[in-house]
Amino acid sequence: MTLTHREVFERYVHAGPISRDPDAVAALFTDDGIFEAPLVPDGHPLPRRLVGREAIRSGIGAYQQAPAYQGAVDVAESGYVLRDTTDPEVFVVEIDTVLVLPSGHRTTMSLVQIFQVRDGRIVKLRDYFPVPPQADS
Repeated sequence: MTLTHREVFERYVHAGPISRDPDAVAALFTDDGIFEAPLVPDGHPLPRRLVGREAIRSGIGAYQQAPAYQGAVDVAESGYVLRDTTDPEVFVVEIDTVLVLPSGHRTTMSLVQIFQVRDGRIVKLRDYFPVPPQADS
């Protein structure tokens, strides 16, 4: 099944930030898919690089379970711009995500994601996001 770039991105957002389902996130990647988060600091629950579905599943799952990162995405207030590139396998997404923290505090996190896809699956995803505020912010 051939998916558009928008469909790939929206499935990723639904599986990850909205549903927080590491199994669904991992299923979006190729068997040897790569997830990278170059901006996360040392000691962060999400490793900077995950290779393969199992590593993606466990790494994303650990991050999603960390008490400090339990904010919910306000979909209605968040937005994105998807940009295709000259390479049909690569697209870039600029995102402004509104997070609602467990304390009720709302904050906007701006980030960029670069996707490489093949046959409807993510081959590589680079997620350039700042570390979200702590839950007690």
